[in-house]
This record gives sequence, C-alpha cells and structure tokens, in this order.
Amino acid sequence: MSRVGKMPVPLPKGVTANIDGSHVSVKGPRGELIRDFHPAISIEQDDGTLHVTRPTDNKLHRSLHGLSRALLANMVTGVSSGFQRVLNIEGVGYRAEVQGNNLVLNVGYSHPVTFEPPVGIKFAVDKTARVVTIDGNDKEVVGEVAAKIRRVRPPEPYKGKGILYAGERIRRKAGKAGKAKK
Repeated sequence: MSRVGKMPVPLPKGVTANIDGSHVSVKGPRGELIRDFHPAISIEQDDGTLHVTRPTDNKLHRSLHGLSRALLANMVTGVSSGFQRVLNIEGVGYRAEVQGNNLVLNVGYSHPVTFEPPVGIKFAVDKTARVVTIDGNDKEVVGEVAAKIRRVRPPEPYKGKGILYAGERIRRKAGKAGKAKK
C-alpha cells in the first residue's frame, strides 16, 4: 500500500470539496481549484477528510494512488493558504519591477523582458528590486512561472550572475588561471 496514498487529506476550516466521480472541485478562502482524476482512483469524503483508494495492486493503480493523493492535498493547501516561490536576482544592474500586473526584468539584455501573469498568479518585488515573489493557488502553475522567469537568465557558474531560486547554491568554477609560464 502506498504510504502517501493511504494518508487522509484533512480539510481545514472554510474549505469544502465537491466530488462528482473523478471530477473534484475544492473551494476555499483563496478561490476554487478543479481537477479531473483518473477514473480508476476513487475519492471519498467523510468527517472533514478526503480518502483516496485504488481498486487493485497493479503497477498503474499503485503509481496513480500516491500521485492522486498528493495532487488532492496540493489543491486543499492551495485554496486555504496558497503557494509561493521566491527568486533572487544577482548581478550588477540587474533588477525587477512590477508595472500593473506585469513583471519587468532588466537582466543585462538590450531590452527589458516582460512577463504577463497567468490567471491566479501575482508578482511582488521587494524594495531592493532583487527579490521576486510569485504567489498563487495552483502549485504547478506557480512552479512553472518561476521556472520560465529563471530561464530568462539562468545563473552562471563563473560570476554567479543570473536569476536563481531562494536558497539555491550555485557551484562556482575557477576562471582562467592565466597564461602558463614557459
């Protein structure tokens, strides 16, 4: 039995779940998330908790069991408290700013790079213009937006310049050692 899959998903106060076969919608103070799960996986609700069960022990059902429970738990967490990703910008003259809802990055190109947020995503930049916070309800979308922003200028190993996740460590390389003596 899957250790992740057999754990119940508690519903916090103010969060409700509506289960219609394999179609699940979770509503909370931060909004609503809807997802269709595999039809073989069954989801039941009782006494403020959600339980995920699988019909057999074949490989497909075992793999879907833990995945479905994790996705369901992420939906509940998203509508109750939400998810955040923090990016740090390193480099001389590199900065970010929010214009309207859009994120504008100045990271060493001849032009600024503008990002429009998808539905449900908010950008915030601190006063140093070097820390970008991505906030949203859907964990997958928050992570994907953070990855797309990081791809604009990934950190490089020689000077450490670029956009990196908070807490990420870049393995630094030594530069040129200089001309060899004859």
